[in-house]
Amino acid sequence: MKIKRIGKPKVIIPTASMADIAFLLIIFFMLTTVFRKERGQKIILPSAKSTERILKRKHLSYIWLTKDGKIFVMDQRVSQKRISYDFRLRVLEDPNLIVMLMFDKNVKYLYVDSILEALREARALRVTFSTEFKGGG
Repeated sequence: MKIKRIGKPKVIIPTASMADIAFLLIIFFMLTTVFRKERGQKIILPSAKSTERILKRKHLSYIWLTKDGKIFVMDQRVSQKRISYDFRLRVLEDPNLIVMLMFDKNVKYLYVDSILEALREARALRVTFSTEFKGGG
């Protein structure tokens, strides 16, 4: 009697559902990824007796000014010379642009004035100052 030798079984990987799995993984990572918001800078804002909250965040652009004169625009450190050029482009893109100026309460006014002058040159005339609300009276 002759015994048939059984060979190794062929390994078959089903590829029909691989596209579905890859698609589901992409959707999962898209939904669970957290995008980093603007962190801002560690500054102590000046206090104010009254304040108004800006609700439209769509047209806002932020400038942070630290007490030692370092300037950050949208979390990127920039030189004072670049502000005029950068904001001229931003105003051309969005004529309703509001510039939120956040500066440390101990900053020298010379730095604030130079930023305001650069914004004036860039025709970014809608400027607001961020403050810390100290209510009461």
